[in-house]
Amino acid sequence: MSQYRETGGTSLSSLVTGAVLGAAGLAWWLFSEAERRQQARKQRAMIYAPRMQDGSEAIETSSSGNENESSEQLEERVEQLNAAIADVRKQLEELGARS
Repeated sequence: MSQYRETGGTSLSSLVTGAVLGAAGLAWWLFSEAERRQQARKQRAMIYAPRMQDGSEAIETSSSGNENESSEQLEERVEQLNAAIADVRKQLEELGARS
């Protein structure tokens, strides 16, 4: 009769251990799923966030010739960077549309 009691205790112990491991696994899966969804929301928010279209705020007006030349170079560089950013944004939007 003691064999039946030990088996019953062992099966109860196994049942409790399985429930604890199952709950831990479920909690881990729910946490990772919530984290994945949060990352996806952040990425979507970055893609669709309002952006500055030109760099005019970064350019200050200057009166001297040397500063004016520097300002023109800066303006050209800003235009190049804005074009590159627009290309990358377009690629990201295409990738988002595919998935």
